[in-house]
Amino acid sequence: MSYLEQQFLIAMPGMEDPNFMRGVTLLCQHNDEGALGITINRESEYVLADVLEQLDLECTDQALAERPVYVGGPVHPERGFVLHTRDRRWEATVEVGEGICVTTSRDVLESVAAGDGPEKFLVALGYAGWEPGQLENEMRDNAWLSVMASAEIVFDLPVDQRWEQAVARLGIDVATLQPAGGHA
Repeated sequence: MSYLEQQFLIAMPGMEDPNFMRGVTLLCQHNDEGALGITINRESEYVLADVLEQLDLECTDQALAERPVYVGGPVHPERGFVLHTRDRRWEATVEVGEGICVTTSRDVLESVAAGDGPEKFLVALGYAGWEPGQLENEMRDNAWLSVMASAEIVFDLPVDQRWEQAVARLGIDVATLQPAGGHA
């Protein structure tokens, strides 16, 4: 396992890229080929019913159908990812953190639509991707902080509290965080 897997990447306050400004990205894969993450605090204009309709899946639970879909990142926004608790596995499920799995196969959404999905989940479209060495360079340039991922932040906190709480996991008061870090 890479030293960055199972980590949140927390955008520093100086991050100007609108895709990541005040973003929290769950790093799902980090290896010699690059890195892939899912941003967990950017709601899209879509709700779950929109995604299910595209897949010809019917959901009769109105509250479930109205759940927000997240912008997982700017790369391949047509690709869907379901972050969920590890209470069940589907065809393409991989554990990406303590109590956090990601599934990319249709069967998880079929289960969700039928009311038999994971206990807690988040649907995201697109992902954040980095070429080999790119993320490491961004880390050296102090674009990101990293901290161990937390299922509580992903699944239990309101979206507008995720960035602050991810920062707080580092023992840092967000009010004292500067736009860019320095090097010792």
